[in-house]
Amino acid sequence: MTTPLDQALPLRHVTSTKVVAVRGTELELRDDLVVGEEPLEIRAAGPRQTPVSVAVTMRTPGYEKELAVGFLSSEGLLRDNEVLGVDVGDPGFMAEPDDAVLVRLARRFDPSLVAQRNFVATASCGICGKASIDEVAVRAEPLPKGLPVVARQVILSLPNRLREAQAAFERTGGLHAAGLFETDGRLVAVREDVGRHNALDKVIGSRVLARELPLWDRVLLVSGRVSFEIVQKAAVAGIPIICAVSAPSDLAVRLADRLGVTLVGFLRGDGFNVYTHDERVDLRDILAR
Repeated sequence: MTTPLDQALPLRHVTSTKVVAVRGTELELRDDLVVGEEPLEIRAAGPRQTPVSVAVTMRTPGYEKELAVGFLSSEGLLRDNEVLGVDVGDPGFMAEPDDAVLVRLARRFDPSLVAQRNFVATASCGICGKASIDEVAVRAEPLPKGLPVVARQVILSLPNRLREAQAAFERTGGLHAAGLFETDGRLVAVREDVGRHNALDKVIGSRVLARELPLWDRVLLVSGRVSFEIVQKAAVAGIPIICAVSAPSDLAVRLADRLGVTLVGFLRGDGFNVYTHDERVDLRDILAR
């Protein structure tokens, strides 16, 4: 049985468990740290409307309200500034009330949108189970061309800045992270989750609740690879530059090119690859040599 470990982190975000550690021919029974993973039901409702169940996603506990709002926003189910509030489950009826979140909207929520999108979300893949590419695609307008332009050294600095802000990863090594940055490298928000798409939805949700969308002057860094869905969610939020420490998929590259998103991959050490719209990366210090 696991127990909460660090009250500075969200409840059940990281827990402690017993493991048998094998090192060569030596055995040791010791405590180890593991990341939390539990289901979250996301619901939405307008004034005097019975709540509509939108999706159940596996996620790392913490920042449930941001995750719910970010998910609805990045899946194209919200309009500008229509979130009136977010409620968690009733502790009188639920053992873990933060496993259910209701997003209260200024307008009636259309239940047919849920059937059209056919949501089946998991921690590892936010679009698993969707029946067709039409259900995956969210209508997103191409981003404005040109600005912002980010210096090469700023891009190179992002992985270390993200790592320094990852509280739970340092304890478990089992989390993805998404970090949102100013164009000068200053950190705006970082969120962690067992699912990379959940981490991004939490970041987007935090900015929706802060009334900051669209994020045309921000840079996103994600741990791991970049999938079609990561590009799509970022584009819906208006993020023009996506960086990743690993590789993008071919579909992610094609989508980024079509939507006007600058896509940077293999951001490690002193190097990176720019796959699309390289005009937003300032390389003059190299070209001048």
